[in-house]
Amino acid sequence: MTTETIGAPAARRMVLAAQGFTDPVPTGPVTRRHLQRVLDRVRLLQLDSVNVAVRAHYMPVFSRLGPYARPLLDDAAWSHSARRPRLLVEHWAHEASLLPVADWPLLHSGAKRSGWWRHYGALVEADPGLVDDVLAAVKDLGPVGAGELETVLRGSSRPRPPGATWWERSDVKRICEYLFGIGELTTGTRRHFQRLYDLPERVLPPEVLAARPADPEQSARTLVLRSASALGVATEPDLRDYYRLGPATSQRAVAELVDSGALAPVRVRGWSKQAYRLPGAKVPRQVTGRALLCPFDPLIWERDRTERIFGFRYRIEIYVPEAKREYGYYVFPFLLDGELVARVDVKADRAAGVLRVPGAFAEPGTDVARAVSELAGALREMAGWLELDAVVVGERGDLAGPLTTALR
Repeated sequence: MTTETIGAPAARRMVLAAQGFTDPVPTGPVTRRHLQRVLDRVRLLQLDSVNVAVRAHYMPVFSRLGPYARPLLDDAAWSHSARRPRLLVEHWAHEASLLPVADWPLLHSGAKRSGWWRHYGALVEADPGLVDDVLAAVKDLGPVGAGELETVLRGSSRPRPPGATWWERSDVKRICEYLFGIGELTTGTRRHFQRLYDLPERVLPPEVLAARPADPEQSARTLVLRSASALGVATEPDLRDYYRLGPATSQRAVAELVDSGALAPVRVRGWSKQAYRLPGAKVPRQVTGRALLCPFDPLIWERDRTERIFGFRYRIEIYVPEAKREYGYYVFPFLLDGELVARVDVKADRAAGVLRVPGAFAEPGTDVARAVSELAGALREMAGWLELDAVVVGERGDLAGPLTTALR
């Protein structure tokens, strides 16, 4: 098989197109149809507890569609009815993620390795009846949080094994995490971002539940194809990382997909490793537009890939002591016309009603005047979306002064 060779700029444009950054931005209200288009592109939205600016799962949709009503995503993820079926379900995919309900069987097929929750199996072995108690309580009370379950189970009269100390909340939470990991529980809804557990049969469509168990090898190939579609052009480790597959599983799936013609090898100039793409994927001539990207956006969450594609070294500094931070606590890269041209430290100060930008920094070679103009517009748009009244820029970074002026 002949391996096609493409340049790094073409690869970058393919990546951006695959992630939805060449799709038109809605000119009117954002609808469920627009949301579905984004989900068809990115395949999953990462969840994270950090709420410095906005919860991580909301931001990638804003970055691709502009201002939208966040309840639109809440409704797609955590409520359902006969008229408006649930579009998304929670599970461990890349990390804790929202993914299309149709992908639930793939994640429970055995294609993915058991996650960190497998270590809680010792709790199950020590008192198997506890699992029955938790499932029975969720059936009666769900959707229900781990704290309420702990209170209910504390009052249970069932005898415990000698020396058992189950009635610490942490142990009940671990059992819930274990059952969530193996698919015996899922998220019914969330309240103030707290996960409320429910039974899968009350959350997922019957046809999705009936599809289990899926064949693990076929599921691995399907997940790799999902990754290839979302990434545009990618190395095997890139494809593996999107759903956190095991190396051997991913390598075997990629080889089988290449042999069948479902995946095409491609060489990207400047990349040290073999890359792959879906056959027939188009290469856009140009990419225009702007977007602020949260640290957990699927375009940039794999930091080595981000540096390889954009020449942009990016590290999240939440866990770095303040005095040692280079750019700030919660930094958003700024995408402009297909390049990452700047980065801004962003914080939603809800008490004061402002979007704070403690620092703003240009990348080398950036057209500062244009970047500042577009970044000011993007920050105003984000502030309005978050129902904040203004953008307040601090003093850190070479863009701080020009950005302050542009926002007046």
